[in-house]
Amino acid sequence: MPTDFYGLFINVTETIDKGNLPRHIAVIMDGNGRWAKQQGVLNRVFGHRNAIQAVRECTEGCAELGVRYLTLYTFSTENWDRPKEEVDALMNLLVGTISDEIPTLLKNKVRLLTIGDTDSLPDRCRRDLYKAIETTRQNTGLTLVLALSYSGRWDIVQATRQLAEQVQRGELQPADLTEERLEAALATAGMPHPDLMIRTGGDHRISNFMLWQLAYAELYIMDNLFWPDFRKTHLHEAILDYQNRERRFGKTSEQVVNK
Repeated sequence: MPTDFYGLFINVTETIDKGNLPRHIAVIMDGNGRWAKQQGVLNRVFGHRNAIQAVRECTEGCAELGVRYLTLYTFSTENWDRPKEEVDALMNLLVGTISDEIPTLLKNKVRLLTIGDTDSLPDRCRRDLYKAIETTRQNTGLTLVLALSYSGRWDIVQATRQLAEQVQRGELQPADLTEERLEAALATAGMPHPDLMIRTGGDHRISNFMLWQLAYAELYIMDNLFWPDFRKTHLHEAILDYQNRERRFGKTSEQVVNK
């Protein structure tokens, strides 16, 4: 926990500017397998099971502060290439976790959504996911988005395909294809772009995650922390770091200051 000049503990949440919160935080939850090895366990699934508390803490922390959207990179399209035993365990863990967390989501007024190729998910997983989405549909607090069987390239391709089909049907002309139309066809249509992207595990890349949407996100890489150890204090530190940055969006510092 941070201390001041005199060595006294500081309540980090009191230093967060509630008027300058990121509207949307995206998280690459990396390091579960390496965390398991660190504990002396070779089975990577052990790390995935112990990551549930990190998801709870991150979600609760965002809800408590008033962040509007939180997207968790839960399972990428590339993850299907992992060993079948690990994929099956992940799907079973996902089903159980979603069902168990519904009361907590309702209590905290969290709305659940998903983005990705959900048709590729096992039937039971997809059924429980849609049930949770419907059950929390009226909640007005944080929107928790699970990126499942998702990748940024998949998202851009499926959006492009939608627009191409509209052109083929004569509903659009090629000259009508704009950034706004493409964005409206993305899986994240209607959501603000992430302002802050957090990655645990130390890798300095975005791993095919929200390629379009992360164009101007602030990246916060946690070099010495694996996802199962992530807690609210780490979320608070990432937000404080975000609030100390100057976001220019291609402009000069003078233009930002004098706007």
